[in-house]
Amino acid sequence: MLKLLPFLFLTCLSFVGKSQINMVVKEDGFLFMEGKDSLFFYQKSPKDKDGEYSRCNYIHPLYGADNSRLTEDFPADHLHHRGIFWAWHQILIDNNSVADGWELKNFQQKVTDIEFRLQKGIGYLNTTVDWISPLWKDGSEPYLQEKTNITIYPKAGNYRRLDFEIRLNSLTDDLSIGGSDDEKGYSGFSIRLKLPEDVSFSGENGLVEPTNAAVVAGNSMKIDGSFLNDGKKGGVVMLSNPQNPEPSGSWIIRKKASMQNAAYPGRQPVAIAFDEPLVLKYSLLVYHGDMSEKQIKKAMK
Repeated sequence: MLKLLPFLFLTCLSFVGKSQINMVVKEDGFLFMEGKDSLFFYQKSPKDKDGEYSRCNYIHPLYGADNSRLTEDFPADHLHHRGIFWAWHQILIDNNSVADGWELKNFQQKVTDIEFRLQKGIGYLNTTVDWISPLWKDGSEPYLQEKTNITIYPKAGNYRRLDFEIRLNSLTDDLSIGGSDDEKGYSGFSIRLKLPEDVSFSGENGLVEPTNAAVVAGNSMKIDGSFLNDGKKGGVVMLSNPQNPEPSGSWIIRKKASMQNAAYPGRQPVAIAFDEPLVLKYSLLVYHGDMSEKQIKKAMK
């Protein structure tokens, strides 16, 4: 059951028409806005394509500064890709596979709690999500509880900032998660963008070219190009918090028909202790025009 919905709805109505972060309740999720500008939509209810690739608990669309849609959902080349998402190919209990959260195989999520609040002009979205598999206790009990906090900052200059804290709590012994079992190691926090022809990538030390496997480029990845309406320039900066476990500076980047991935942990699975959650923190800066490395660092202070 989703708690606090009546309260949230009244809170949202009280801010409509003002340049503050507000949440609009929709049938299958929540639209976040700042004044008249759309920021993003959080998909709460399961969504599928022709009965397949069912997913929830992700963001799509993510909007640019001119209300352009920056993300894709169900792209023809990878139907399992979905806006801004965090997922792992290998989900293992006692070294046995129970699900593939990346490709949505034997993987179900149930959003059990939603809370939204405003404090000093900043929006805070807190979600609780159960992970369930038909291969674990016939789907009768969750094996993991996810608690994700998304912090939504008001616009500052030519950018907006979103912070993500993803807390994975194991509900059983001997649970581990990992990326694709190949040299790519797709895993973790990702964004499926509508990529323009002139897309380019910059890490902390300058321009980076995509390779088949992950590249090491520091804790930030700027994705720049003609992302906005009418071919206007803009982009997204993905940031992996330095507090994240290693590897925290590995990136899988693609110029065409794919997502951009802050790869953790990569190919080799990591255990999630029963009494100690795995905490991962990321940020997004959504900008128009350009954003220098100096601006990025200032924005993250």
